[in-house]
Amino acid sequence: MKENTTLNDIAKALFVVNRHAKTAPDPSYLYQLKKQTVAKLLEQNKAKKIGLHFSEHPKLSRQHSTMLVQVAEYYFHIPAAKEDFKTLPHLGELDKTFRNPKPNLSLSQAKRILASYLNLSPQEAKKKQQPPVSRSAYYTPSSLGQFTWPDKKKRRS
Repeated sequence: MKENTTLNDIAKALFVVNRHAKTAPDPSYLYQLKKQTVAKLLEQNKAKKIGLHFSEHPKLSRQHSTMLVQVAEYYFHIPAAKEDFKTLPHLGELDKTFRNPKPNLSLSQAKRILASYLNLSPQEAKKKQQPPVSRSAYYTPSSLGQFTWPDKKKRRS
């Protein structure tokens, strides 16, 4: 981690990565980045476990809980472990009126900050961002939009 990167910068980067992961077509890399960062922050006692919330999106029509974690002035939800249910208080429903402060940070800057904090090399970070494209053996590329118009015939003068 760079010397000038503060805990607040890491929290802002986490917020941006989490926000983009919710709408990304393939959010697995972004969620993995978030998970690793939060785990490292908890391990270093730079993040604090607050409690458990009921999830807004039940899995297979069954209610489950997520753990609320505080990093600087930002709050995040991550999957709860079995031991968290024994040690943390259950806070009930999610407070929908609370919002994290909105940072002014791009996704690329946020990923760079988190990769630096996790000591990931730039090549390693880029490799994880672009999963290999797997296509069916029956895949035929579309030719829509690839029609080229024939050159105009030259007119005789």
